[in-house]
Amino acid sequence: MNEARQADESARTTGLLAAARLDAVSKLYGGFAALRKVTVEFAVGSSTVILGDNGAGKSTLLRLVAGLIAPTRGTVHVFGDEPRWQRRRIAYMSHEAMLYDELTAMENLRYFGRLQRDGEGACSCSGAPERALRAVGLDPALTRPVGQYSQGMRQRASLARVLQTDPELLLLDEPFSNLDVDSARHMVELLMEFRTWPVSGSSCEQGVRGRTIILTTHQAHLAEPLAETTLTMRAGTILSIVGATREGVQ
Repeated sequence: MNEARQADESARTTGLLAAARLDAVSKLYGGFAALRKVTVEFAVGSSTVILGDNGAGKSTLLRLVAGLIAPTRGTVHVFGDEPRWQRRRIAYMSHEAMLYDELTAMENLRYFGRLQRDGEGACSCSGAPERALRAVGLDPALTRPVGQYSQGMRQRASLARVLQTDPELLLLDEPFSNLDVDSARHMVELLMEFRTWPVSGSSCEQGVRGRTIILTTHQAHLAEPLAETTLTMRAGTILSIVGATREGVQ
């Protein structure tokens, strides 16, 4: 048994299981290294903002945690297991809205909810798109297709799409892209509220006592209320971690 697996087994025993951990992770695309031997841990219930220029490795890190790509070297664990085995507990929001323009917001959420229910371990809340739309300030009865939405409305509909899965680990890649200041502020307020949503009893039994957010952005001032910890990246490496504690990112 390797050291990472031993650490996970120990964490299960003590109830201190990390929401996500990367151990000496590198991600190569041919001769290009998007990540270089990154080791970092995100504690359950923490909120981390990742900063860095284009090409710093921010999106690659999020996609690894989401299980959308696999590391070339090193290991990635989410709640003590490979990300693919914990997908029902993870939600990933790309900087692209990932919505069907010809459908209404409600139709989009119902469609993605059906996909979620058809997958393994789907959560019951995926059948409640109305609740998710109201949470982000959108009217579930709106019949306008999302292709006619403003950018701010599209981002809110995209956030509703991921929130309806009731994630314990929420991964947000540049969620403020093309948003005005008021729309970005509303999104931050919603994410602050999301952190207080109760976690299901089964998860609490596994040592999960809070919801975790990992967010990438170029706009640090917009994300400041969420930045319990700020992680700065450059050229696929971590330059600094500010605000980390034993209960936060390590």
